[in-house]
This record gives sequence, structure tokens and C-alpha cells, in this order.
Amino acid sequence: MSLQQIEQQIAQLSAAELKEFSGWFDAYMADGWDKRIESDVQAGKFDKLFSEIEAEAGRGELQPL
Repeated sequence: MSLQQIEQQIAQLSAAELKEFSGWFDAYMADGWDKRIESDVQAGKFDKLFSEIEAEAGRGELQPL
């Protein structure tokens, strides 16, 4: 199925179906984002940033949000 066909099918959904689809799609995208972040963390891509944060915290330089 092409992207254009998918778009056409989505355009034909009722309001209730579109709401349900939208919720599913949001969860699907969030899950993909979570998996990518987890993979990046395990690969050590944030190690330098985490070290900097720990150093700043140790020096009392962090402000609560």
C-alpha cells in the first residue's frame, strides 16, 4: 500500500475512528522514540552529558525546575 493510499483511507475515517487511530498512532510514535532513546543510552551516546550533569550537581550548580 502506498502512502497516498494510506492517506486516502485515513481521510475516509469517521470522527470516532480518526480519534482512535490518532491515539494508536501517537502511542506507536512514542514507543519508537522510547526505543531509540534507550538504544542511544545503551550505546553510551549520553555518557558525556550524564557526567556533566553529575559534576554540576556535585558542585551545587543545578536549579530545581
